[in-house]
Amino acid sequence: MRGLTRGGSRPVATRRRRAEALLLVLVVAVAAFGHAAAAMAMTGELPRATYEFAASVALIALAGHLTVRRYAAYADPLILPLALLLSGLGLVLLYRLDPTYAHKFKSEATASGQLIWTVIGFAVALVTLAALRDHRRLQRYIYLCMATALVLLMAPAFFPGDTYGAKRWIFIGSFSLQPGEFVKIMIAVFFAGYLVVHKDSLALTGRKVFGVRLPPGRQLAPILAIWVLSLLVLIFERDLGTSLIFFGLFVVMLYVATERAGWILTGLVMAAIGAFVVGSTEPHVKGRIVAWQHPFDIYLPPAQRPPGLISDQAAQALFSFGSGGMTGTGLGRGHPELVGFAGRSDFILSTVGEELGLAGVMAVLVLYALLVQRGLRAALGAHDGFGKLLATGLAAALALQVFVVAGGVTGLIPLTGKALPFLAKGGSSLVANWVMIALLIRISDSGERRREAEQAAPEAELTQPAPSPRAEAHPQEGRGAVFPGRLHRSGATSRLWPEAEDPHP
Repeated sequence: MRGLTRGGSRPVATRRRRAEALLLVLVVAVAAFGHAAAAMAMTGELPRATYEFAASVALIALAGHLTVRRYAAYADPLILPLALLLSGLGLVLLYRLDPTYAHKFKSEATASGQLIWTVIGFAVALVTLAALRDHRRLQRYIYLCMATALVLLMAPAFFPGDTYGAKRWIFIGSFSLQPGEFVKIMIAVFFAGYLVVHKDSLALTGRKVFGVRLPPGRQLAPILAIWVLSLLVLIFERDLGTSLIFFGLFVVMLYVATERAGWILTGLVMAAIGAFVVGSTEPHVKGRIVAWQHPFDIYLPPAQRPPGLISDQAAQALFSFGSGGMTGTGLGRGHPELVGFAGRSDFILSTVGEELGLAGVMAVLVLYALLVQRGLRAALGAHDGFGKLLATGLAAALALQVFVVAGGVTGLIPLTGKALPFLAKGGSSLVANWVMIALLIRISDSGERRREAEQAAPEAELTQPAPSPRAEAHPQEGRGAVFPGRLHRSGATSRLWPEAEDPHP
C-alpha cells in the first residue's frame, strides 16, 4: 500500500514520472519549433542544425528523466521540464543572435558553446542528484560552505574588471569563472543550517518602534555583518547585482525562519542606506544610476549629457520593447544587434520583447514564476527545517536574480549586469543554476517520500494480525512492542522541526 494515492491505485512515483515525461516531450517540441522558426526566418530553409538541436535537447531530456526516475522518483514533475524549457529557449535565442553579431561585430558563434555548457551543467546536476541521496548531509558542511563562499566572493577584486568596470570574474589562463553564481548556493546552504539552530534566539522580543517590533540590538550582529560585506562587494568589485542578491537572500531567509517583520524593515532600511552611500560615491555604480534615471540623454550632444552615462544600451532596450508591441516582430525579424554585445547577457530579454512581444516576455516571466513556486512548494513539503529553509533560499535566489535582471532591462531599477538564469550566455551561470535545480528536486523527493510513508502507515497497521492475549498483557515481550522513543520518527507525533537540528543525519 505504500506510495499509493488517496484516490486511486496508481503509485505516486509512477504518476509523477509519467507527467514529467509528457511535459519533457512538449519541451522538446517547443524548443525544436523555435529553432526551426528562427532558421526559416533568417535563411528561408530548414538547416541540418535544427535536427541536431532537436536530437540534443531530446537526449538531454531523456537522460534527465531516467536519472530522476531512478534516484528521485517522488520528485515534483514540473521542476525539470520548466528548467529545461528555459534552457531550450535560451539556446534558440542565442542561435538567432549569432548571425546578426557575426555580421555586425565579426564575433564568434556562441550557441554551440552554450549547448556544451548546458550539457556540462546538466551532467553536474545529475551527478549531484545521484550522489546526494539526503539533502541533510549538507548541514554538516555549512561553515565550510560559508568560508568558501567568502573566498570566492572576494576573489574577483584581484582580477581585472569587465568593459564597464565591474569585477565579477576570475581568470585562470583562457578559462574564466563567475564565482558569484556559485556563492548564492553556498550562502543559502549556510543560512539554512545556521538559522535552523539559532532561529529561537533570533526571534526574541525586541522594542517597538512606530508600532513595529524590531529585533534586539545584540541580535543585529549577523545582519550587520552581511550588510558590511555587501557594501564591500559594491565598493571593491562594483558588482551591484551580486550584492543585492546576497543581502536580499539573507533577509528573506531570516524572515522565513523567525517570522519577524522587524527583520524585513531593518533589511530594507539598511539596503537603502547602503545603496545611497555607495551610489553617491562609487563612480561605476553612480553611472548606472544616472543611465537609469536619464536613459535617452545619451543621444544629446556631449556637452549637454549628464556626467556618468556609459552607453546607450538602456535606451536601445526600451526601443526594443516598444517596437515589439504585443506579439513581436517574429523570431529572426527584429534588430537586437542595436543593443550591442549585451544582447547575449542580461539584455537577451530585450530580444524576447522585440521579436516575441509583450506576450513572449510575460510567458518567460511566468515560467520563472512557476519554477520559483515549485521551489516554494518543495519547501512546504519538506519534513525538516533545514530542507524548508534551503528550498526557500534557492527559490528566493532565483526570484531575486530574475527581478534584478528583468527590472534593470525594463528600466524598473538600475542595470546590474547579472545573467538572466538559463536564458543568457554564460557557463558559470548555467552550471550553478542546474545545481540549484538538482537540490530542489532532491528536497521535493524527500518530502513526498516522507508524506507517502506517513499516509501508508495507518493502512499497514490495519492489515496486521491482532496481537495475542499474552502480548496484550505483556507488550514489552510481544513481537510488536512499541518503543516510545521512536514514535516521532514514524510520523505519528511529528514536531515542528522534526530531526531538523541534527547536523549529522
